[in-house]
Amino acid sequence: MSALISRPTATAAPARAPRPARVRLNPRHLPLAATISLFVLMGTLGSVRYDGFFSLQVFLNLLIDNAFLCIVAVGMTFVILSGGIDLSVGSVIALTTMVSAALVEKQGWSPAIVIPLVLAMGTLFGAFMGVLIERFRLQPFIVTLAGMFLARGLCYLISIDSISITDETYSALSQWRLPVWGDASISLSALIALVVVALGVFIAHCTPFGRTVYAIGGSEQSALLMGLPVRSTVVGVYTLSGFCSALGGVVFTFYMLSGYGLHAVGLELDAIAAVVIGGTLLSGGVGYVIGTLFGVLMLGIIQTLISFDGTLSSWWTRIVVGALLFVFCLLQRLFTARSARRG
Repeated sequence: MSALISRPTATAAPARAPRPARVRLNPRHLPLAATISLFVLMGTLGSVRYDGFFSLQVFLNLLIDNAFLCIVAVGMTFVILSGGIDLSVGSVIALTTMVSAALVEKQGWSPAIVIPLVLAMGTLFGAFMGVLIERFRLQPFIVTLAGMFLARGLCYLISIDSISITDETYSALSQWRLPVWGDASISLSALIALVVVALGVFIAHCTPFGRTVYAIGGSEQSALLMGLPVRSTVVGVYTLSGFCSALGGVVFTFYMLSGYGLHAVGLELDAIAAVVIGGTLLSGGVGYVIGTLFGVLMLGIIQTLISFDGTLSSWWTRIVVGALLFVFCLLQRLFTARSARRG
């Protein structure tokens, strides 16, 4: 009689629970995420430390006081995305204010004629520099530096003194406010800046022009091989920057109600700083217009924190901005090195 050997039945191994998917941040978004996080941190710090800081009007003032810088920085973003630079933006703002003040106050022209005229002037000025850069293969740094000296010099041909604007239309536009919530309100200049940012985001991400700008910044030779309109896009980038500079000049005229050859001295450096802090690579090809908005707000909140403190000199704004630029340049270097290793 054979013995029956009972074998233990194999039991199925318990099913392992699926691991939760890790949320990985795209390295391209790292500078933008750092900028937004730092802005939130500074806003939280100011709200905890200073009474009255955490209010809607204080945060709206960040945009109201820097509306002209925001507009100029949007145009600068497209220039840097293409791998270029524009040093003429501050001088174009000054020239816009001088031409506007001279025509309105001394010649009696209507603002309805002057504003479109100075916008066209700035656009043509930018297009002229773009043609020089593209047609003769000149360095953007040198061409826009010449444009900076030219525009600033033209201001002093008009007048060496400041020209006050007393026109009722300019005064009304500068004082106009749109109620937002409670006692908080926003100015016309800030609304114009928000519209420019929205249009900049649309152009950068939803139009062939914007995609070509990114392609040129990544590799101009590759963009040419793909059959993209590189030449016209390069001219278009500086044309757009010229228009934004002129529009920033119009907004600056609302802000100052005067024209002066020394207006906006050094503003081109502030615009470049805002673009870099906003996460746009100086080498081109990577960046976001919305990041530039946060870069401008970052400059504004640093200045606001120093003014709320009351014990620090205004020069601390430059010191902190300089330190931030060092940090973000190092962050960009790490990003490019990491991308090169992956490539």
